[in-house]
Amino acid sequence: MDETPTGPTGETEAGARATATAPQKGTVTQRAIERIKGMISEGLLEPGQRLPTERDLAAQLGISRSSMREAIRALTVLGVLEARHGSGIYVTQLEAGDLLETFGVVADLTRGPRLVELLEVRRILESTATALAAARITPDRLAAVEKHLTAMNATDDPEEILAHDLAFHREIAVAAGNETMAAILDGLSSRTFRARVWRGYQEEGAFARTRREHAAIFRALAARDPEAARAAAAAHVGEVEEWLRSQVGPS
Repeated sequence: MDETPTGPTGETEAGARATATAPQKGTVTQRAIERIKGMISEGLLEPGQRLPTERDLAAQLGISRSSMREAIRALTVLGVLEARHGSGIYVTQLEAGDLLETFGVVADLTRGPRLVELLEVRRILESTATALAAARITPDRLAAVEKHLTAMNATDDPEEILAHDLAFHREIAVAAGNETMAAILDGLSSRTFRARVWRGYQEEGAFARTRREHAAIFRALAARDPEAARAAAAAHVGEVEEWLRSQVGPS
């Protein structure tokens, strides 16, 4: 029979001692992160504003300086804060591109079936962005899209095709007029991620197909036809998605 003594809640005394002595550092740091984020969301700290010193902020929030230091470091990595040498810590301008910059790491490091999931997300967002772009694109932006399409068609060099492919889709995402969507798509379409997919995809005669698909997207943009643009973009990403699905197998 187990004779391990228990407390009033049924927890073993050993477990209670372990809980009591477990380091709480991560929890305190997370609380510090949430408090700083709260100050920003409530307008107590504005974009571009300098934070109080680490010591003053720790005292103000009732948090240790070591935990405050870790919280500031984490928020700097996330693009919420920035350190200016010799000046202090500032709230960034909180632009979508800065806040979502680390999103690209997910695409760069993901492997196997999760790559297919990322392409599913990209298909949904890119088709929406392309439809919005068809309604909003300016003549100058349309000319930039056409320039990359022409350059893509004029070379068989995989690296050049990849570079113009990235630029082609980036111009369209910007033309959609939604900075947050453009930032997410930029992360999903990082050069590292695209190169990993292209290395295999190009071996199956994909260049001619992808050129046709890009041309269809451009025609829909030039015609200012959102639904045709949506369908062309979905078909383009969907082709790559289905190819990749066949390569990695079921999740």
